[in-house]
Amino acid sequence: MLNETILNRKYVNYNIFSVMKLKDKYGFRVKLFFNDGSEEIRQFGGHQKKKDAEIERNKKIVQLENHTFVVIPKIKFKDYINYWLEKVMRPNITYNSYMSYRNVVQNYAIPYFTNLYLETINRGHIQKFYNTTAEKYESVGRLAKVVITTAMQYAKDKNLISVDPTIDVELPKNIKKKKYRILEIDKDKVLDLEQVKTLIRASKTTPIYLHIIFAVLMGLRKQEINGLKFSDVDFVNKKIHIQRQLGVDPKKAKKDCNPKTYTKQEIKLKTYSSDRVLDIPDLVFEAILEAKSRYDKNRSRRINDKKNPFLDENYICCSTYGKPRSKGFIRPYYKKLLKENELPDIKFHDLRHTYTTLLLKNNKNLKAISEILGHASTIITSTVYFDKDKIIVDCNEELNAFIREVVPKTNHNDKVIDLDTPTIFSEFLQYL
Repeated sequence: MLNETILNRKYVNYNIFSVMKLKDKYGFRVKLFFNDGSEEIRQFGGHQKKKDAEIERNKKIVQLENHTFVVIPKIKFKDYINYWLEKVMRPNITYNSYMSYRNVVQNYAIPYFTNLYLETINRGHIQKFYNTTAEKYESVGRLAKVVITTAMQYAKDKNLISVDPTIDVELPKNIKKKKYRILEIDKDKVLDLEQVKTLIRASKTTPIYLHIIFAVLMGLRKQEINGLKFSDVDFVNKKIHIQRQLGVDPKKAKKDCNPKTYTKQEIKLKTYSSDRVLDIPDLVFEAILEAKSRYDKNRSRRINDKKNPFLDENYICCSTYGKPRSKGFIRPYYKKLLKENELPDIKFHDLRHTYTTLLLKNNKNLKAISEILGHASTIITSTVYFDKDKIIVDCNEELNAFIREVVPKTNHNDKVIDLDTPTIFSEFLQYL
Protein backbone atom coordinates (compact mmCIF):
# COMPACT_ATOMS: atom_id res chain seq x y z
CA MET A 1 0.00 0.00 0.00
CA LEU A 2 1.45 3.33 -1.08
CA ASN A 3 1.81 6.04 1.52
CA GLU A 4 3.88 9.18 2.07
CA THR A 5 6.32 7.44 4.44
CA ILE A 6 7.19 4.78 1.86
CA LEU A 7 7.50 7.29 -0.98
CA ASN A 8 9.82 9.54 1.01
CA ARG A 9 12.12 6.67 1.95
CA LYS A 10 15.35 6.99 -0.05
CA TYR A 11 18.27 4.59 -0.26
CA VAL A 12 21.54 6.19 0.78
CA ASN A 13 23.85 3.29 0.02
CA TYR A 14 23.86 -0.19 -1.48
CA ASN A 15 25.79 -3.44 -1.91
CA ILE A 16 25.42 -5.48 -5.06
CA PHE A 17 26.50 -9.12 -4.93
CA SER A 18 28.03 -11.27 -7.64
CA VAL A 19 25.99 -13.39 -10.03
CA MET A 20 25.13 -16.78 -8.52
CA LYS A 21 22.92 -19.77 -9.02
CA LEU A 22 19.37 -19.12 -7.82
CA LYS A 23 17.00 -22.09 -8.18
CA ASP A 24 18.86 -23.64 -11.11
CA LYS A 25 19.05 -20.27 -12.89
CA TYR A 26 21.32 -17.27 -12.63
CA GLY A 27 20.70 -14.10 -10.68
CA PHE A 28 22.04 -11.69 -8.08
CA ARG A 29 21.03 -9.76 -4.97
CA VAL A 30 21.09 -6.07 -4.02
CA LYS A 31 21.17 -4.83 -0.43
CA LEU A 32 19.71 -1.35 0.07
CA PHE A 33 20.39 0.96 3.03
CA PHE A 34 17.63 3.56 3.54
CA ASN A 35 17.62 7.02 5.12
CA ASP A 36 15.40 5.78 7.96
CA GLY A 37 18.05 3.24 9.02
CA SER A 38 16.28 0.22 7.56
CA GLU A 39 17.81 -2.33 5.18
CA GLU A 40 16.32 -4.55 2.48
CA ILE A 41 17.58 -7.23 0.14
CA ARG A 42 16.21 -7.41 -3.42
CA GLN A 43 16.72 -10.49 -5.56
CA PHE A 44 16.85 -10.54 -9.36
CA GLY A 45 16.91 -13.95 -11.03
CA GLY A 46 15.43 -16.10 -13.76
CA HIS A 47 18.27 -15.88 -16.28
CA GLN A 48 19.16 -19.04 -18.20
CA LYS A 49 22.68 -17.85 -18.96
CA LYS A 50 25.21 -16.36 -16.58
CA LYS A 51 26.15 -13.76 -19.22
CA ASP A 52 22.57 -12.44 -19.30
CA ALA A 53 22.57 -12.13 -15.51
CA GLU A 54 25.87 -10.20 -15.69
CA ILE A 55 24.37 -7.77 -18.22
CA GLU A 56 21.34 -7.21 -16.01
CA ARG A 57 23.58 -6.73 -12.96
CA ASN A 58 25.53 -4.00 -14.80
CA LYS A 59 22.27 -2.24 -15.66
CA LYS A 60 21.25 -2.23 -12.01
CA ILE A 61 24.62 -0.76 -11.00
CA VAL A 62 24.06 2.13 -13.44
CA GLN A 63 20.53 2.66 -12.08
CA LEU A 64 21.76 2.59 -8.47
CA GLU A 65 24.51 5.09 -9.22
CA ASN A 66 22.17 7.40 -11.14
CA HIS A 67 19.38 7.01 -8.59
CA THR A 68 16.99 5.64 -11.21
CA PHE A 69 16.70 2.30 -9.42
CA VAL A 70 13.08 1.34 -8.79
CA VAL A 71 12.70 1.37 -5.03
CA ILE A 72 9.19 -0.14 -4.77
CA PRO A 73 8.72 -2.93 -7.34
CA LYS A 74 5.46 -4.31 -8.73
CA ILE A 75 3.14 -1.38 -8.06
CA LYS A 76 -0.07 -1.74 -10.02
CA PHE A 77 -0.87 1.29 -12.13
CA LYS A 78 -4.40 1.65 -10.71
CA ASP A 79 -3.05 1.71 -7.14
CA TYR A 80 -0.44 4.30 -8.01
CA ILE A 81 -2.68 6.61 -10.06
CA ASN A 82 -5.34 6.66 -7.31
CA TYR A 83 -2.71 7.55 -4.71
CA TRP A 84 -1.26 10.25 -6.98
CA LEU A 85 -4.71 11.75 -7.63
CA GLU A 86 -5.96 11.76 -4.03
CA LYS A 87 -2.79 12.37 -2.01
CA VAL A 88 -0.55 14.33 -4.37
CA MET A 89 -2.82 16.33 -6.67
CA ARG A 90 -6.07 16.84 -4.77
CA PRO A 91 -4.56 19.01 -1.99
CA ASN A 92 -2.80 21.22 -4.54
CA ILE A 93 -5.35 21.91 -7.26
CA THR A 94 -8.81 23.46 -7.42
CA TYR A 95 -11.90 21.32 -6.97
CA ASN A 96 -12.89 21.74 -10.63
CA SER A 97 -9.43 20.64 -11.79
CA TYR A 98 -9.55 17.69 -9.42
CA MET A 99 -12.91 16.56 -10.83
CA SER A 100 -11.56 16.84 -14.39
CA TYR A 101 -8.48 14.79 -13.46
CA ARG A 102 -10.65 12.26 -11.65
CA ASN A 103 -12.80 11.79 -14.74
CA VAL A 104 -9.72 10.96 -16.83
CA VAL A 105 -8.28 8.63 -14.17
CA GLN A 106 -11.44 6.69 -13.39
CA ASN A 107 -13.09 6.54 -16.82
CA TYR A 108 -10.10 6.31 -19.14
CA ALA A 109 -6.71 5.63 -17.54
CA ILE A 110 -7.58 2.86 -15.07
CA PRO A 111 -9.73 0.86 -17.54
CA TYR A 112 -6.94 1.09 -20.15
CA PHE A 113 -3.96 0.24 -17.90
CA THR A 114 -6.03 -1.90 -15.54
CA ASN A 115 -3.74 -4.93 -15.00
CA LEU A 116 -0.36 -3.39 -15.79
CA TYR A 117 2.39 -2.77 -13.29
CA LEU A 118 3.66 0.80 -13.25
CA GLU A 119 7.23 -0.15 -14.18
CA THR A 120 6.11 -2.21 -17.20
CA ILE A 121 4.33 0.66 -18.96
CA ASN A 122 6.26 1.76 -22.05
CA ARG A 123 6.03 4.39 -24.80
CA GLY A 124 3.85 2.09 -26.91
CA HIS A 125 1.25 1.83 -24.14
CA ILE A 126 1.23 5.60 -23.71
CA GLN A 127 0.89 6.32 -27.44
CA LYS A 128 -2.02 3.89 -27.82
CA PHE A 129 -3.71 5.42 -24.78
CA TYR A 130 -3.42 8.93 -26.23
CA ASN A 131 -4.76 7.73 -29.57
CA THR A 132 -7.70 5.92 -27.96
CA THR A 133 -8.82 8.82 -25.79
CA ALA A 134 -8.30 11.47 -28.48
CA GLU A 135 -10.39 9.48 -30.97
CA LYS A 136 -13.43 9.86 -28.69
CA TYR A 137 -13.01 13.46 -27.59
CA GLU A 138 -10.19 15.87 -28.42
CA SER A 139 -10.57 17.70 -25.11
CA VAL A 140 -10.30 14.44 -23.15
CA GLY A 141 -7.24 13.48 -25.17
CA ARG A 142 -5.50 16.75 -24.30
CA LEU A 143 -6.33 16.42 -20.61
CA ALA A 144 -5.35 12.74 -20.59
CA LYS A 145 -1.90 13.75 -21.84
CA VAL A 146 -1.56 16.28 -19.00
CA VAL A 147 -2.68 13.74 -16.39
CA ILE A 148 -0.47 10.85 -17.52
CA THR A 149 2.57 13.05 -18.15
CA THR A 150 2.31 14.66 -14.72
CA ALA A 151 1.69 11.33 -12.97
CA MET A 152 4.62 9.62 -14.66
CA GLN A 153 6.97 12.52 -13.94
CA TYR A 154 6.07 12.24 -10.25
CA ALA A 155 6.63 8.47 -10.36
CA LYS A 156 10.06 9.04 -11.90
CA ASP A 157 10.95 11.62 -9.23
CA LYS A 158 10.03 9.12 -6.52
CA ASN A 159 12.05 6.29 -8.15
CA LEU A 160 8.90 4.25 -8.79
CA ILE A 161 9.95 3.90 -12.43
CA SER A 162 13.42 4.06 -13.93
CA VAL A 163 12.40 5.78 -17.19
CA ASP A 164 9.54 8.19 -17.87
CA PRO A 165 7.62 6.55 -20.78
CA THR A 166 5.76 9.77 -21.68
CA ILE A 167 8.85 11.64 -22.89
CA ASP A 168 8.45 12.74 -26.54
CA VAL A 169 5.11 10.93 -26.89
CA GLU A 170 2.58 13.26 -28.51
CA LEU A 171 -1.13 13.28 -29.29
CA PRO A 172 -2.21 12.17 -32.79
CA LYS A 173 -1.25 14.65 -35.50
CA ASN A 174 -4.90 15.42 -36.29
CA ILE A 175 -5.38 16.88 -32.81
CA LYS A 176 -4.74 20.59 -33.03
CA LYS A 177 -2.48 22.07 -30.39
CA LYS A 178 -3.93 25.01 -28.48
CA LYS A 179 -1.92 28.16 -28.84
CA TYR A 180 0.01 28.92 -25.68
CA ARG A 181 -0.85 32.19 -23.93
CA ILE A 182 -3.66 33.00 -26.35
CA LEU A 183 -7.14 33.62 -24.99
CA GLU A 184 -9.47 32.14 -27.59
CA ILE A 185 -12.89 33.81 -27.61
CA ASP A 186 -15.76 32.65 -29.82
CA LYS A 187 -17.40 35.75 -31.29
CA ASP A 188 -20.76 33.97 -31.23
CA LYS A 189 -20.49 33.53 -27.47
CA VAL A 190 -20.12 37.16 -26.43
CA LEU A 191 -22.54 40.08 -26.30
CA ASP A 192 -22.21 43.25 -28.30
CA LEU A 193 -22.46 46.70 -26.75
CA GLU A 194 -26.23 47.06 -27.15
CA GLN A 195 -26.83 43.61 -25.71
CA VAL A 196 -24.65 44.47 -22.71
CA LYS A 197 -26.79 47.55 -22.06
CA THR A 198 -29.96 45.46 -22.32
CA LEU A 199 -28.63 42.87 -19.88
CA ILE A 200 -27.59 45.49 -17.30
CA ARG A 201 -30.97 47.23 -17.45
CA ALA A 202 -32.94 43.98 -17.22
CA SER A 203 -30.87 42.60 -14.34
CA LYS A 204 -31.38 45.67 -12.12
CA THR A 205 -34.45 44.18 -10.43
CA THR A 206 -33.04 40.65 -10.04
CA PRO A 207 -31.01 39.09 -7.20
CA ILE A 208 -28.02 38.73 -9.54
CA TYR A 209 -27.61 42.38 -10.56
CA LEU A 210 -24.29 42.65 -8.71
CA HIS A 211 -23.07 39.43 -10.28
CA ILE A 212 -23.90 40.75 -13.74
CA ILE A 213 -22.14 44.09 -13.41
CA PHE A 214 -19.10 42.61 -11.63
CA ALA A 215 -18.74 40.19 -14.55
CA VAL A 216 -19.49 42.40 -17.54
CA LEU A 217 -18.05 45.70 -16.24
CA MET A 218 -15.04 44.36 -14.32
CA GLY A 219 -14.39 40.93 -15.85
CA LEU A 220 -14.55 39.02 -12.56
CA ARG A 221 -14.99 35.25 -12.38
CA LYS A 222 -18.17 33.85 -10.81
CA GLN A 223 -16.44 32.40 -7.75
CA GLU A 224 -14.40 35.59 -7.30
CA ILE A 225 -17.65 37.56 -7.21
CA ASN A 226 -19.15 35.25 -4.58
CA GLY A 227 -16.02 35.67 -2.46
CA LEU A 228 -16.05 39.49 -2.38
CA LYS A 229 -16.48 41.18 0.97
CA PHE A 230 -17.20 44.78 1.92
CA SER A 231 -13.88 44.73 3.77
CA ASP A 232 -12.20 44.29 0.36
CA VAL A 233 -13.50 47.67 -0.76
CA ASP A 234 -11.51 50.88 -0.36
CA PHE A 235 -14.49 53.26 -0.22
CA VAL A 236 -12.25 56.35 -0.21
CA ASN A 237 -10.24 55.52 -3.34
CA LYS A 238 -12.95 53.40 -5.01
CA LYS A 239 -10.83 50.28 -5.36
CA ILE A 240 -11.48 46.62 -4.58
CA HIS A 241 -9.05 43.85 -3.65
CA ILE A 242 -9.74 40.47 -5.29
CA GLN A 243 -8.13 38.08 -2.83
CA ARG A 244 -10.35 35.01 -2.45
CA GLN A 245 -12.99 32.92 -4.13
CA LEU A 246 -15.70 30.58 -2.89
CA GLY A 247 -15.75 26.94 -3.89
CA VAL A 248 -14.85 23.45 -2.74
CA ASP A 249 -11.65 23.02 -0.78
CA PRO A 250 -10.08 19.80 -2.16
CA LYS A 251 -8.39 19.24 1.20
CA LYS A 252 -11.69 18.95 3.07
CA ALA A 253 -14.25 16.16 2.94
CA LYS A 254 -17.93 17.05 2.79
CA LYS A 255 -18.55 15.39 6.17
CA ASP A 256 -16.08 17.79 7.79
CA CYS A 257 -17.99 20.90 6.70
CA ASN A 258 -21.04 22.55 8.23
CA PRO A 259 -24.34 21.90 6.41
CA LYS A 260 -24.70 23.78 3.10
CA THR A 261 -21.15 25.16 3.22
CA TYR A 262 -19.23 22.50 1.27
CA THR A 263 -19.39 24.40 -2.03
CA LYS A 264 -19.02 27.83 -0.38
CA GLN A 265 -15.64 27.55 1.32
CA GLU A 266 -13.10 30.35 1.07
CA ILE A 267 -10.28 29.03 -1.11
CA LYS A 268 -7.23 30.47 -2.82
CA LEU A 269 -7.60 32.18 -6.18
CA LYS A 270 -7.02 30.42 -9.48
CA THR A 271 -3.49 31.80 -9.93
CA TYR A 272 -1.03 34.07 -8.12
CA SER A 273 -1.88 36.82 -10.62
CA SER A 274 -5.57 36.56 -9.74
CA ASP A 275 -4.82 38.42 -6.50
CA ARG A 276 -5.22 42.00 -7.69
CA VAL A 277 -6.53 45.47 -6.80
CA LEU A 278 -8.93 47.03 -9.31
CA ASP A 279 -10.54 50.41 -9.79
CA ILE A 280 -14.31 50.26 -9.32
CA PRO A 281 -16.43 51.81 -12.12
CA ASP A 282 -18.98 54.34 -10.88
CA LEU A 283 -21.99 52.18 -11.70
CA VAL A 284 -20.54 49.23 -9.76
CA PHE A 285 -19.49 51.44 -6.85
CA GLU A 286 -23.02 52.81 -6.47
CA ALA A 287 -24.40 49.26 -6.50
CA ILE A 288 -21.94 48.25 -3.77
CA LEU A 289 -23.07 51.18 -1.62
CA GLU A 290 -26.70 50.12 -2.03
CA ALA A 291 -25.77 46.52 -1.18
CA LYS A 292 -23.96 47.71 1.97
CA SER A 293 -27.07 49.63 3.06
CA ARG A 294 -29.25 46.52 2.58
CA TYR A 295 -26.68 44.39 4.42
CA ASP A 296 -26.67 46.69 7.46
CA LYS A 297 -30.48 46.80 7.58
CA ASN A 298 -30.77 42.99 7.40
CA ARG A 299 -28.14 42.59 10.10
CA SER A 300 -29.94 45.01 12.42
CA ARG A 301 -33.31 43.40 11.71
CA ARG A 302 -32.09 39.87 12.47
CA ILE A 303 -29.69 40.66 15.31
CA ASN A 304 -31.95 38.99 17.88
CA ASP A 305 -33.17 36.16 15.65
CA LYS A 306 -31.88 33.07 17.47
CA LYS A 307 -33.62 30.60 15.18
CA ASN A 308 -32.13 32.02 11.97
CA PRO A 309 -29.23 34.27 13.04
CA PHE A 310 -27.58 36.65 10.64
CA LEU A 311 -24.22 35.41 9.32
CA ASP A 312 -22.13 38.54 9.66
CA GLU A 313 -19.18 37.64 7.42
CA ASN A 314 -19.31 40.75 5.23
CA TYR A 315 -20.09 39.11 1.87
CA ILE A 316 -21.23 41.61 -0.77
CA CYS A 317 -23.32 39.05 -2.65
CA CYS A 318 -25.35 37.33 0.06
CA SER A 319 -28.84 36.38 1.17
CA THR A 320 -30.95 38.43 3.58
CA TYR A 321 -29.40 36.26 6.31
CA GLY A 322 -25.86 37.20 5.24
CA LYS A 323 -25.11 33.78 3.79
CA PRO A 324 -22.85 33.74 0.72
CA ARG A 325 -24.24 32.66 -2.63
CA SER A 326 -23.45 29.26 -4.07
CA LYS A 327 -22.00 28.71 -7.53
CA GLY A 328 -25.36 27.47 -8.80
CA PHE A 329 -27.40 30.40 -7.46
CA ILE A 330 -26.84 32.54 -10.55
CA ARG A 331 -27.88 30.10 -13.27
CA PRO A 332 -31.74 30.14 -13.15
CA TYR A 333 -31.95 33.93 -12.90
CA TYR A 334 -29.31 34.39 -15.58
CA LYS A 335 -30.91 31.98 -18.05
CA LYS A 336 -34.29 33.64 -17.51
CA LEU A 337 -32.79 37.07 -18.20
CA LEU A 338 -31.27 35.91 -21.48
CA LYS A 339 -34.50 34.27 -22.64
CA GLU A 340 -36.86 37.10 -21.67
CA ASN A 341 -34.66 39.72 -23.32
CA GLU A 342 -33.93 37.65 -26.45
CA LEU A 343 -30.20 37.62 -25.78
CA PRO A 344 -27.80 34.91 -26.99
CA ASP A 345 -27.80 31.82 -24.75
CA ILE A 346 -24.20 32.17 -23.56
CA LYS A 347 -22.56 30.95 -20.36
CA PHE A 348 -22.15 33.33 -17.44
CA HIS A 349 -18.36 33.04 -17.80
CA ASP A 350 -18.77 34.41 -21.34
CA LEU A 351 -19.65 37.78 -19.78
CA ARG A 352 -16.00 37.91 -18.74
CA HIS A 353 -15.08 37.22 -22.36
CA THR A 354 -17.56 39.91 -23.43
CA TYR A 355 -15.77 42.41 -21.19
CA THR A 356 -12.43 41.40 -22.68
CA THR A 357 -13.70 41.59 -26.26
CA LEU A 358 -15.17 45.06 -25.86
CA LEU A 359 -11.89 46.33 -24.45
CA LEU A 360 -9.89 44.71 -27.25
CA LYS A 361 -12.18 46.16 -29.91
CA ASN A 362 -11.50 49.60 -28.46
CA ASN A 363 -7.73 49.06 -28.72
CA LYS A 364 -7.15 48.90 -24.99
CA ASN A 365 -3.72 48.05 -23.61
CA LEU A 366 -3.30 44.25 -23.82
CA LYS A 367 -1.05 44.02 -20.80
CA ALA A 368 -3.46 46.12 -18.76
CA ILE A 369 -6.39 43.91 -19.73
CA SER A 370 -4.43 40.81 -18.76
CA GLU A 371 -3.58 42.25 -15.34
CA ILE A 372 -7.18 43.25 -14.66
CA LEU A 373 -8.48 39.82 -15.63
CA GLY A 374 -5.98 38.21 -13.27
CA HIS A 375 -4.28 36.13 -15.94
CA ALA A 376 -0.97 34.48 -15.10
CA SER A 377 0.45 35.83 -18.38
CA THR A 378 -0.43 38.40 -21.00
CA ILE A 379 -3.33 37.43 -23.25
CA ILE A 380 -1.05 37.74 -26.24
CA THR A 381 2.56 36.72 -25.68
CA SER A 382 4.71 39.57 -24.43
CA THR A 383 8.21 39.57 -23.04
CA VAL A 384 7.95 43.13 -21.74
CA TYR A 385 7.72 43.47 -17.95
CA PHE A 386 5.42 46.03 -16.43
CA ASP A 387 4.80 46.95 -12.81
CA LYS A 388 1.43 45.48 -11.84
CA ASP A 389 0.10 48.37 -9.75
CA LYS A 390 1.23 50.99 -12.27
CA ILE A 391 -0.55 49.26 -15.11
CA ILE A 392 -3.86 49.10 -13.31
CA VAL A 393 -3.69 52.79 -12.43
CA ASP A 394 -2.57 53.79 -15.91
CA CYS A 395 -5.53 52.11 -17.60
CA ASN A 396 -8.09 53.73 -15.29
CA GLU A 397 -9.13 56.38 -17.80
CA GLU A 398 -9.47 53.79 -20.57
CA LEU A 399 -11.78 51.73 -18.39
CA ASN A 400 -13.89 54.72 -17.38
CA ALA A 401 -14.27 55.57 -21.05
CA PHE A 402 -15.44 52.01 -21.69
CA ILE A 403 -17.99 52.25 -18.88
CA ARG A 404 -19.34 55.46 -20.41
CA GLU A 405 -19.76 53.59 -23.69
CA VAL A 406 -21.57 50.73 -21.97
CA VAL A 407 -23.81 53.01 -19.92
CA PRO A 408 -23.85 56.33 -21.81
CA LYS A 409 -25.20 59.64 -20.64
CA THR A 410 -28.98 59.47 -20.70
CA ASN A 411 -31.40 62.21 -21.68
CA HIS A 412 -34.62 62.26 -19.69
CA ASN A 413 -36.96 65.21 -20.18
CA ASP A 414 -34.03 67.19 -21.66
CA LYS A 415 -32.05 66.48 -18.47
CA VAL A 416 -28.49 65.19 -18.90
CA ILE A 417 -27.33 62.69 -16.29
CA ASP A 418 -23.60 62.94 -15.60
CA LEU A 419 -22.18 59.54 -14.70
CA ASP A 420 -19.19 61.10 -12.99
CA THR A 421 -21.28 62.88 -10.38
CA PRO A 422 -21.86 60.54 -7.42
CA THR A 423 -24.54 62.73 -5.85
CA ILE A 424 -26.97 62.19 -8.73
CA PHE A 425 -25.88 58.66 -9.60
CA SER A 426 -28.95 57.11 -8.01
CA GLU A 427 -31.09 59.31 -10.27
CA PHE A 428 -29.28 57.93 -13.28
CA LEU A 429 -29.93 54.35 -12.16
CA GLN A 430 -33.69 54.70 -12.30
CA TYR A 431 -33.48 55.84 -15.93
CA LEU A 432 -31.24 52.94 -16.92
